[in-house]
Amino acid sequence: MEKELKPVSKRLQSLDALRGFDMFWIMGGETIFIGLATVTGWPVFKWCAEQLEHVEWHGFHFYDMIFPLFLFIAGISFPFSLSKRLAAGEDKMKIYKHVIYRGLILVLLGILYNNGVRFNLSELRYGSVLGRIGLAWMLAAIIFMNTKLIWRIVWFWILLVGYWLLLALIPAPDGGGAHVFSQEGNFASYVDRLLLPGKLYRGNHDPEGLLSTIPAISTALLGMFTGEFLHSKFFADKLIKKALLLTGAGVIFVVIGKIWDLVFPINKNLWSSSFVCYVGGLSLLLFALFYLIIDVWNFKKWAFFFVVIGMNPITIYLANRIINFRNASRFFFGGFEEILPETYAQLINGIGVTTVGWVFLYILYKKKVFLKV
Repeated sequence: MEKELKPVSKRLQSLDALRGFDMFWIMGGETIFIGLATVTGWPVFKWCAEQLEHVEWHGFHFYDMIFPLFLFIAGISFPFSLSKRLAAGEDKMKIYKHVIYRGLILVLLGILYNNGVRFNLSELRYGSVLGRIGLAWMLAAIIFMNTKLIWRIVWFWILLVGYWLLLALIPAPDGGGAHVFSQEGNFASYVDRLLLPGKLYRGNHDPEGLLSTIPAISTALLGMFTGEFLHSKFFADKLIKKALLLTGAGVIFVVIGKIWDLVFPINKNLWSSSFVCYVGGLSLLLFALFYLIIDVWNFKKWAFFFVVIGMNPITIYLANRIINFRNASRFFFGGFEEILPETYAQLINGIGVTTVGWVFLYILYKKKVFLKV
């Protein structure tokens, strides 16, 4: 594997920009577009507002893509960082320790994010977004470091097919005869009810539970395949072809996901195998677009807004939980709410919170302060 990778000389700005684009929506971007739908009543903004809400169970909206896209991006970064460490002569055992440390720290940060500083352990929620990212990325990284490409691909499909068969063939013993892919009847939720301590997000189900972490490993692996392809010598001097191949792969995965949806519904809560393929395909298409525009065609200035966010994603994620940006938004933008009709309140709030959050990140960016795990 080490021979297939070469040291990288520059940072992929498209990756930072896409990461920032991803985080933009949860730091206030969705409120802006929902506000635009309220103010204008235009069908396009109403459609956007609908897409910026999670689907209740089966199905897909754009907002369901935010989480897996971040995990996919984390996967892309790994072959680059691994190659850099190996080229610097770093011991593999040290790299393993870092991978495991990073994964477990994210699990702990996820528990802290969910609950704050609390001591009643039986009342905590242990499943989390950061925990899912940490565990799935960690296990994918271990697979990546210990296998050649063909076996990584085998692992990718075994995890997805195995998870599908597990849920399709084994109903929840306490599901009361409910469908195997329903919230009550699926085996993944049963495992969480049985083994996951504390409370579950939806009472009898946790979208970031234990068993559904298995297919999430494939989401991270798909990102690592993408990063390895970018980092390889294939079409090293024909970057447009690289972008087109990524686009083609994205289309194929979208089609696979839609076909698999016929027997295993696209479902973020279950992180279904069809969901992994469908969202993975969309992630590939989105990354290919950013890569082509920013790193191939060198149109970079427009992406600076997103790069500032993308350089400190965990910072803004945790800060939104700890710091009350809404108070600062009301301080600076409250006057606009007073002079404009009430229908503008959500739009002004979204613009205010996003602006305050971005300025906070810009100050950190200028000071070169970046939270890394």
